[in-house]
Amino acid sequence: MEKRIIDARGLACPLPVVNAKKAVGELAGGGVLTVLADNEIAMQNLLKFAAQKGLEATGKKKADKEFEVVISVPQAQDFEPASSSKMEDGAPVQEANAACCPDSRRKGVVVAFGSNEMGNGEEALGRALVKAFIFALTKQDMLPETILCYNSGAFLTCAGSESLEDFRTLEAEGVQIMTCGTCLDFYGLKEKLEVGTVTNMYDIVETLERASLVIRP
Repeated sequence: MEKRIIDARGLACPLPVVNAKKAVGELAGGGVLTVLADNEIAMQNLLKFAAQKGLEATGKKKADKEFEVVISVPQAQDFEPASSSKMEDGAPVQEANAACCPDSRRKGVVVAFGSNEMGNGEEALGRALVKAFIFALTKQDMLPETILCYNSGAFLTCAGSESLEDFRTLEAEGVQIMTCGTCLDFYGLKEKLEVGTVTNMYDIVETLERASLVIRP
């Protein structure tokens, strides 16, 4: 049985889970994956990821800023939802989506970015969060059908955006990316669009009306 160790210390969310997910997929013959983290939130996210995949996992705090999650991957991987993950003290991990857990295109699912920040508060934090959200989106098993960018969200698809490569990855997977033309003009970005196409308010309204699910980060 193969044993693998991932050192995720110092990695920002959602990289610990993203790397663990990749490693689990590579352990086709079964094995044990140990992930090292430097904070409890990362450990909890890893435990929840394992639970969602139906994998047994345990987590423990070894020292200050030293956490370890051990995930058992069976030879015949059958990822059914389960709550088999637990802390070392035996307390079960509640079934819930990991805060940064990553989950091809689902028809009718639209992600709408109305800002180049996520949430309300410090600008730097908001921009870091939206960048992490877009990166995590590329790691989902099921991708949205369409991404809309309007108002300051238009900056996300233009030159200078730190998310261009992630958007290009999504576009290569067939995700339709559309940016509001009025917004591009307003912010002087018309000649700076790097990914996707220009759209208008009529198409934005139509897309949102047809959507079965709209996600607004």
